[in-house]
Amino acid sequence: MKTFRGKTLSWQVADATIELLLDRAPCNEIGFQTLAELEQFTHALDLLQTDAHTLIVSSARKQGFCAGADLRELYGHLAGTSPGQRRAGARDFLERIHHVANAIDSAPLTTIAAVHGVTFGGGFELALTCDLIVADKMARFCFPELRLGLIPGFGGIPRLKRDVGNGVVRDLLLTGRSINATKAQSIGLVSQVTGEGDALRVARATAAQLSKFDRETAIAAKRFIKPIPHAELQREIEIFCELFSRPAVEAGLRKFVESKDALPYLP
Repeated sequence: MKTFRGKTLSWQVADATIELLLDRAPCNEIGFQTLAELEQFTHALDLLQTDAHTLIVSSARKQGFCAGADLRELYGHLAGTSPGQRRAGARDFLERIHHVANAIDSAPLTTIAAVHGVTFGGGFELALTCDLIVADKMARFCFPELRLGLIPGFGGIPRLKRDVGNGVVRDLLLTGRSINATKAQSIGLVSQVTGEGDALRVARATAAQLSKFDRETAIAAKRFIKPIPHAELQREIEIFCELFSRPAVEAGLRKFVESKDALPYLP
């Protein structure tokens, strides 16, 4: 399927570039529908990549790239179940999203995340699956999970450590604070910072430049420089599931879900 338009995302192939566009209000929270459509995308990749050398992942939502997991939906799905059932439900969701993330991470294409605004939690983790991150100057990156008694669960810790090292991981993970695009570039997380609203254009220009290189050489270089930390990714799932079944986490999630306060990234 060369083109697709779903309820939460779409994709198309143009100029030898696959463009995956996230588009779920308010800020591309990843719930069960988004996960199912991401799975459709990864299943289609074998066909799509025959006519492409680059993948660009971007967002149609003005608030940002992606605010992370849809915790309200996940909590509602698992509310009222036993700790063992909550753990099993969380594991199933995480293993599915990890399969998607690993497919994008290892795709025989050069992959670019074109991000702006909110790039938090699972959205940050999705961006980390890509080879390059091109960031609008208004982009902000954050792992807020510790506020709920959790750790990132979509593969963010091992991938961030792979890319920038333990010091940065500890800072972002343990403080929960956000960093801007300029800071992200200074630590090696972001490859290019663009003007406001310009990330996708610059990502497309980068893709055009990459098309000049031999694809097989690019694939070999990517495999050499970007190993997937499978053992650490599996350990992350185990730790997340252990934490997710704790009563304190359930209480924190309930408070978050029942809160009537406006989400910080909404206009």
